Amino acid sequence: MKFLLKFLKWFAIVFAAIIVLMYIFDVDYLLRAVKTIYFKGYTTAFLEDYKEFPNREIKKGTAQPWAIASDYNSVPATQNLQKAHKELKTIAYLIIKNDSIWHESYFDGFDKNSKTNSFSMAKSVVTMALGKAIMEGKIKSLDQKVIDFFPELKGKFAKEVTVGDLSSMASGLSWDEKYYSPFSIVTRAYFDNDLDKVILGLNINEKPGQSFKYLSGATQLLAMCIEKATGEYLSDYVSKHFWQPMGAENEALWQLDEAPDGIEKAYCCIASNARDFARFGKLYLNNGKWNGQQLLDSAFVKKCTTPRFEAAPHYGYGWWMHNFLGKHLYYMRGHLGQFVIVIPEDNLIIVRLGHLKGVQTSYDPHSEDLYVYVEEAYEMLKKRNKTIK
Repeated sequence: MKFLLKFLKWFAIVFAAIIVLMYIFDVDYLLRAVKTIYFKGYTTAFLEDYKEFPNREIKKGTAQPWAIASDYNSVPATQNLQKAHKELKTIAYLIIKNDSIWHESYFDGFDKNSKTNSFSMAKSVVTMALGKAIMEGKIKSLDQKVIDFFPELKGKFAKEVTVGDLSSMASGLSWDEKYYSPFSIVTRAYFDNDLDKVILGLNINEKPGQSFKYLSGATQLLAMCIEKATGEYLSDYVSKHFWQPMGAENEALWQLDEAPDGIEKAYCCIASNARDFARFGKLYLNNGKWNGQQLLDSAFVKKCTTPRFEAAPHYGYGWWMHNFLGKHLYYMRGHLGQFVIVIPEDNLIIVRLGHLKGVQTSYDPHSEDLYVYVEEAYEMLKKRNKTIK
């Protein structure tokens, strides 16, 4: 008994010392990481982690339900697609053809109303908010300097970086995009309760506007500029100009760094469902127009889905793009394999949400599962066309 009491005493002392050292070395954000992620058996953020953080609501308006195709779910998933769903733990897969839901599958207890984390698909939404702020004249153009909003921005090239550089991932920001390291800046940003301070503590040390380099911190800084320019929380701005006009069927949630007056973790972390995420794809498919209302300038939509740099044909402004099966496509993408894929030529939207991402090689900026979700959708549509004939 004495041994046990002595052990517990020393354990408590060591534990307290560790906590004190974490504060001394400014890594106390790891306490939140341990509580919300690591103690739950995860090594990175997970689909339903929004429940572990404070959130701000993206309010819905009058719902505009998706039309359902007359031959809805008439063609089952191909064997290859079923295999991918099983191996990568898909929770939602949608094929929307000609503005109607044609195929819809849910797994692992999730359904059409289940909320899951968008992760970096939110980056596309932030760029949409930028486009709206430019439409409204609250931001002058893609060329407006970030120091107009944050004169305290630091670094050799702080005076040169523009909001367009932030959106197109050409920021020059000092940032380390390592999702699985507990000591990386992206991990700090995810768990710190003062995200403004984290971002403004970074430097613009590389010349911006020169080349593509994917950095989540750039999107966070962009969101901070939008909030300054509009005088509104990002969630409220997105709700007013997109979520409500597009008739989302459910409210969404956007994770905050702290409650109740914190800022959105804008580079990630909108909790919503496959059907409502798909609306952003439809907006871009229709060149920024929704039910006759121009929510986003068509020229801006085109800009987003056109590569900025010849050496990086896979990225424009907030959106990824590719040519596959002889078709041009663009898409929103998030950690662990979240996708909203748009193929304008065929009036097609594909949404996939799930727990795991396909293999990402060093020579291809697109993960291997993207090809499966697109190719197998077309295989299913071929069977549909044969049935119709």
